[in-house]
Amino acid sequence: MSDSKARLVGINHVALTVDDRDDALAFYESVFEFEVRGETESSVFLDMGDQFIAISEVDDPETADEQRHFGLVVDDADAVERRLAETDAEVLDTPGLDFRDPWGNRVQVVAYEDVQFTKADHVLAGMGLDDLEKTDDAIAELAEKGMSPE
Repeated sequence: MSDSKARLVGINHVALTVDDRDDALAFYESVFEFEVRGETESSVFLDMGDQFIAISEVDDPETADEQRHFGLVVDDADAVERRLAETDAEVLDTPGLDFRDPWGNRVQVVAYEDVQFTKADHVLAGMGLDDLEKTDDAIAELAEKGMSPE
């Protein structure tokens, strides 16, 4: 195996599956205060600042695991892809980097620079990751919410 490994930085999102999107939204609204980040006919995204919960309606409970996953933020998504090629993990045919570990858990990997998820500078420094930066698009997304790091 190659020596180069990506560092885990945090959790970008959790994607849940439900049988009724509207019922799930009503439930979460009865328990928590949040803004809806976005929605489609079958999905709703609950905003948690720079993180989110994605709730997707599935018609067939047998296929729920195809969409249920969590998103990990890493410092180097290319390193993850290289390492996965050397394992028994199933890399999924998606626009991003999604895989199933040997136990069937679906994981989505995103690069820190490309997403809203942001660690405080002192936390990044403590993790030895104080050289990580954000793309202009990620900064613009944060700025739209009044959370620009600049």
